[in-house]
Amino acid sequence: MENKRLLIVDDEQAIHQMLTVILKKEGFQRIDTAETAEEALRLCMANSYDLIFLDVMLPDRSGFDICPLIRERTNAPIFFLTARSTDLDKLSGFALGADDYITKPFNPLEAVARVKAHLRRHIGTTVRETGSFHYGDLVVNSYSGEVFVRGLKINLPAQVYQLLLFFCKHPNQLFSKAQLYENVWGEDFLGEDNTIMVHIRKLREKIEAVPSKPQYIVTVRGLGYKLATEGHR
Repeated sequence: MENKRLLIVDDEQAIHQMLTVILKKEGFQRIDTAETAEEALRLCMANSYDLIFLDVMLPDRSGFDICPLIRERTNAPIFFLTARSTDLDKLSGFALGADDYITKPFNPLEAVARVKAHLRRHIGTTVRETGSFHYGDLVVNSYSGEVFVRGLKINLPAQVYQLLLFFCKHPNQLFSKAQLYENVWGEDFLGEDNTIMVHIRKLREKIEAVPSKPQYIVTVRGLGYKLATEGHR
């Protein structure tokens, strides 16, 4: 859980502080906060989150208003935080794409228990249900063929995309050039073909912050390549 990245959107500093303290005690170390709807949208555009707390009554726009906009960018669980506890409010929240509804005031330990439960379920169902792979700031949707890096949609040549998708389906697994060529290109590897190296370079140029110092598509000298996900969960 320590590698999961969470976002708390609420205009009450006391809520930020209470949730942050409890979540960090429970092992969550990557926590961002926002006090307005616009700030929340900017953060969701720039980062990939594993779970989002979203207050309904924000100073600039309602959490109900921005929930569908956030949902367009991520499949991460969204928890509404609100003092509005009517059945209509709850139904409205779920209809907009929320995964849970926490009524203020709330027990922070219960909130954390819900977070852990949702994350355990989400990890097991995200790829199966949505075709999406989430590794830190990298998001690949195998159904739509879309790739997002740090919140921005990028375009990949077809074969480069297929190479990335293969890596995503086999995270942290080492592949030789021959194995990549046979699995992605569907042909026998003929030896000193530089096709793999060229496509690896193109892929790094698109998804790595510093292509010369890759954090995702890493080289294991003399053995091959792998998609490293440690630190990107």
